[in-house]
Amino acid sequence: PPPTGADMREARDFKASVQPHLDGAESDSDDSEGPAPLPSQLPGSDAAGSGKKNNYGGNLLPGEGEALAAYVQQNIRIPRRGEIGYSELDIEQYESSGYVMSGSRHARMNAVRLRKENQVFSQEEKRALALIAFEENQQKEQKVMAEMREMLEGRKREAEERKRKKDESQQK
Repeated sequence: PPPTGADMREARDFKASVQPHLDGAESDSDDSEGPAPLPSQLPGSDAAGSGKKNNYGGNLLPGEGEALAAYVQQNIRIPRRGEIGYSELDIEQYESSGYVMSGSRHARMNAVRLRKENQVFSQEEKRALALIAFEENQQKEQKVMAEMREMLEGRKREAEERKRKKDESQQK
């Protein structure tokens, strides 16, 4: 017998519950493959979309560098293929009990993953070093500014003292 409207509705509901990421749209794109960007915990950070894109080097898919960097910045293990959706503790338990996660099974895929992770790590290290240098320069600048203020206040006090003495001598 041909499927009825109720059968089609049930099939559509089942498909939506099994594949919620498609939201009813028929799509075969692989955009959802790989680590998804983490929501940023810091307001105004680059991952939150401040408008500034970081350059993580070549051979990364659009948005892949930012997604990997979000994990690095939050000091979380970057999930490999097949590990997405599992916590770091779950993955460690599976691996310690003898399971081989699909992301670490193939040498070539592992090499590509390591290269991409290293690209992101080196870029994040450069960014962190630049931030440290910037903060050190700000501290030096603040120190110089404080010394200049102190010197100017001292000269101002000396000038006021001279003026007061001059006024006192003129009044006598």
